[in-house]
Amino acid sequence: MGLIELILIAVSLSMDAFAVSICKGLSLKKATWKNMGIAGLWFGGFQALMPLIGYLLANLFSGFVENYTAGIAFILLAWIGGKMIWDSFHEEEDSFDGSMSVGSMFVLALATSIDALAVGITFAFLNVNIWSSIVLIGLTTFLFSAIGVKIGSVFGAKYRNKATLAGGIVLILIGLKILLEGLGIL
Repeated sequence: MGLIELILIAVSLSMDAFAVSICKGLSLKKATWKNMGIAGLWFGGFQALMPLIGYLLANLFSGFVENYTAGIAFILLAWIGGKMIWDSFHEEEDSFDGSMSVGSMFVLALATSIDALAVGITFAFLNVNIWSSIVLIGLTTFLFSAIGVKIGSVFGAKYRNKATLAGGIVLILIGLKILLEGLGIL
């Protein structure tokens, strides 16, 4: 997997955190550097940690599935991308907690990084440097989350669903590319 694909994955994975950060920003009268940093650290940290956990778990079981790696990668990325596309059309606005409390941020960071766990599993089956990948994913998510808080406080939730939709489409396309490469078509 090349750098361009890794960047696209990092950006796609950051879209859920970006959307939630926009919502966090909506609840603030003014986005401060502190609020932006808190969101960036929570979301970026979890988005970096979860692929590592997925990668390590997959390596434990790699002997069982090594002949099916391209298919597994495609299924996981298509599932994640499909879920993101579904979520972009089925938004639940009533149940959002706008606080920056430790409990709130932990739950949101964990929830938005589950997709990254699945991506980490796919990384174990591909030629990916896990350390540079998780740094790229973490930093990308940090930046998108910090910027999302600012955007939310300034512009509102106008672009939330579009960002999630775009991220889902990109993940499905990357999964399809991996599948076609695994089948020898590309």
